Amino acid sequence: MPTLICNCNQTMPLQPQTLGAALDENLTLHSALCRREAGAFQKAILSGDDVVVACTQEKRLFSELAQQTEGATSVIKFVNIREIGGWSKDAAKASPKIAALLAVAHLPDAEPVPTVTYKSAGRLLIIGPLDAAERAAGLLSDTLDVTLFSLGAGRDGGLQERRYPVLTGQIQQLTGWLGAFDLKWTRNNPIDLDLCTRCNACLAACPEGAIGFDYQIDLDLCKSHRACVKACGAAGAIDFSRQPEALNETFDLVLDLRATPAFTQHALPQGYFRWDGQDNRTLLQLRSLVGEFEKPKFFVYKQKLCAHSRNEKIGCNACIDVCSASAISSEKGRQQIKVNPQLCVGCGACTTVCPSGALTFAYPRAAEQGTKIKTLLASYASAGGRQAALLLHSQEEGVRLLGDLGRAARLDPATHGVPARVLPLALWHTASTGLELWLSAVAYGASQVWLLMTDEEAPQYRDAVQAQMDVAQAILSGLGYQGEHFRIFHARDARDLAALDTALQAAPAQGVTKAAGFAVQADKRVTLELALDHLVTQGRSQPELIVLPATGSPLGALAINKDACTLCLSCVSACPASALQDNPERPQLKFIEKNCVQCGLCVKTCPEKALSLVPQFRLTAQRREATVLNEMQPYACIRCSKPFGTLKAIESMLGKLAGHAMFQGAAAERLKMCGDCRVIDIYSADNELKITDIR
Repeated sequence: MPTLICNCNQTMPLQPQTLGAALDENLTLHSALCRREAGAFQKAILSGDDVVVACTQEKRLFSELAQQTEGATSVIKFVNIREIGGWSKDAAKASPKIAALLAVAHLPDAEPVPTVTYKSAGRLLIIGPLDAAERAAGLLSDTLDVTLFSLGAGRDGGLQERRYPVLTGQIQQLTGWLGAFDLKWTRNNPIDLDLCTRCNACLAACPEGAIGFDYQIDLDLCKSHRACVKACGAAGAIDFSRQPEALNETFDLVLDLRATPAFTQHALPQGYFRWDGQDNRTLLQLRSLVGEFEKPKFFVYKQKLCAHSRNEKIGCNACIDVCSASAISSEKGRQQIKVNPQLCVGCGACTTVCPSGALTFAYPRAAEQGTKIKTLLASYASAGGRQAALLLHSQEEGVRLLGDLGRAARLDPATHGVPARVLPLALWHTASTGLELWLSAVAYGASQVWLLMTDEEAPQYRDAVQAQMDVAQAILSGLGYQGEHFRIFHARDARDLAALDTALQAAPAQGVTKAAGFAVQADKRVTLELALDHLVTQGRSQPELIVLPATGSPLGALAINKDACTLCLSCVSACPASALQDNPERPQLKFIEKNCVQCGLCVKTCPEKALSLVPQFRLTAQRREATVLNEMQPYACIRCSKPFGTLKAIESMLGKLAGHAMFQGAAAERLKMCGDCRVIDIYSADNELKITDIR
């Protein structure tokens, strides 16, 4: 795969020999690749191999040149080495970082994932005051099929000419997404807008002025003179005896002009837009949404791993709580969650907070993201880099901010820029990585893992990511790794560049002495265990256990109140991770800490409230072994001596039923028998009335 590096006007202290050695490639350093040396680019793309161009400034120009080059079949990848490397104050030390960024670009593209399809014919619903809705419609109707839902006349009222279908009434519900919005409303006004000709006779006739230029009657002002009915005449649009009518209709797109919109979540459904009448980018987006569209299906869900529900009890609700698109709902009757792929925006926050790995991010897959991180850190280290800080950021706002910081460093002596040890890595969304990938990065040799967040993210994402970071930091601190390894940087725009510049110069934290060799797995828990094993091996301290924060921990144990527990074992059937087990040979409750995902289903299922979660990470072998949480003396049947329960459970039952009229005398004794003997005793008793004796 050829690599083309351009050092425009010699603005970067690049070392092509060092970079070539790191990439195992003979590199030529260009100075005007997009201009007089464009022939070198054309020659490379005629090779048929993928081509890496270390320039994003002229990405569009290179793409156009590739289209105009006959016979060019190469896939072109672009890498920014200028703003995030060559333009910082320590650019002379940035060769390892640049080599690492180029090495990642040489990786094959991620495997395709299933897609979600939207189909839009351009049927647009505009909701708002009639005057504002008609103004918006005038800017869109040449492309879209517009219907208005009038919420009053507004300041100016509707146009005299009726150019668009107009609905009115009381909106009951608006649901859906691009190509499938469903509007339910009640038509409850005496004037039928389908029959109204806007002749204005009713407005002139109404003595109370109860009819406005939205051609609807304000029933609070109307005094029932009915002069409007007479004035309407042959049109017959006004009928006070008309009953309210429930209606519904579907639309492909929605433009909402209301102050209180239909959707209030952070991530709005595809095809739904809010508009204040100022930002015309919204209208441009609407005009482009006609046709068939696809997006990746961002998640994979494995119901058998899900810790959300068992036996009508809700355990883990983390994914539902964190979703900013309202795309995840509970189906506790089916012991699962439901993710609507049409509403999902691909933030990945649900996969980050999922403790069991039932939800995994698929764009890219965990193994592909792990390969990228491992390659980045390994290439950096092999090129001589030390104490790498992995900076995860978004593909849009994050890239823009780092570009602004690089330009500022180029021009402003007081701005340092992205340090040589900081390795930026763009993500589809900053909330899409979590505990297992961050700890894997540290195991691979990263000194720190940082996330650059902007105002793109929903507030709950920042809280969820911080909770995961607190758990990861507690583990590393408990193992004796010194320093702060995880941090969120929040930057909105140029106002925060100075603070970001200072934050990126933070001192390195203590990492591993030997990088791990494992690969990130598709199973989240397996990856987490691999990372923990390596970090424990490399740790400076080996305590018996590490106490973890109560929020967000996927690791931990159970505490049991033995005085309250009756060993009913209902918790065993509730556990989705096989962390709780029984013993077929004797009354025992066993627990494997390694399997526990801290979902809380056992706690909520226990009828005696005898269990509680204990977030912790145990380092001893006991974590992987089945240990006995509680055991009891078995209760033997008074008739055949076969054990059929625990002494405590039977005594508790006898105590609760002692005063019950149905369980006195022989009936009370039968409670002390096993199931077989109880039936035999009933049928062999002389003083019992049998159903066969009834004539």
